[in-house]
Amino acid sequence: MRLARLLTPEGPISGRYEDGTVIAEDGRYEVGLDGRLLPPCDPSALYCVGRNYAETLDQMEYDRPEEPDFFIKPPASLLAHEQSIRYPAWTDELTYAGELVAVIDERCRDVDPDDVPDVVRGYTLLNDVDALDQQGRTARKAFDGSAPLGPWIETDVDPTNLSIETTVSGELRQDANTELMLFDPFEVVSYLSRRFTLEPGDCVAFGSPANPGTVEPDDRVAITYEGVGTLVNDVVGPGER
Repeated sequence: MRLARLLTPEGPISGRYEDGTVIAEDGRYEVGLDGRLLPPCDPSALYCVGRNYAETLDQMEYDRPEEPDFFIKPPASLLAHEQSIRYPAWTDELTYAGELVAVIDERCRDVDPDDVPDVVRGYTLLNDVDALDQQGRTARKAFDGSAPLGPWIETDVDPTNLSIETTVSGELRQDANTELMLFDPFEVVSYLSRRFTLEPGDCVAFGSPANPGTVEPDDRVAITYEGVGTLVNDVVGPGER
């Protein structure tokens, strides 16, 4: 099942997504006609794991971590499916990275890896936008519009063996599978739950496969994970919307 959120003139609604329609408790809403998609959840934080694919470590010349290496993006970084990524005026090197995300379903802490499926609502997609020439992870990754998220939450999918593709303006840039993760999704959620109390709607992103790369204004980034969906966002110049 797919779960989505829609921004209507009367406010946000949520429900089951089917063929361009969100089915809520009070009726059916057509995406594009009755409103636009929102990020599919409302997290208090986005916990993002880096350096979780061996090929990415080799490409970026990173050391192999002994445990999940993570950073946090704030809610202000969120963008929805098909919202534009504004290229900040203060960077000359903006990059994409297509990532799988678990959405937490209940307040939890100290979750055993075997119990992680019980606390996860489902999975969605993240473009981990990075201003690579800035100093420090927070300056690089935690700014307005640095976390396009969506298009929906898929509740019925095995996250451990999904094909991945990222294209930029139609050119294939990333082609991999989640089975190549160094730390699988259940290990990562468990690890983070030993450090943070996870709240409903919180997001845990599992890192990018090889070939994260740069984007320019007028590029279109499309991130596809088999069985989940495709997250699409255009990149626009600093003064555009």
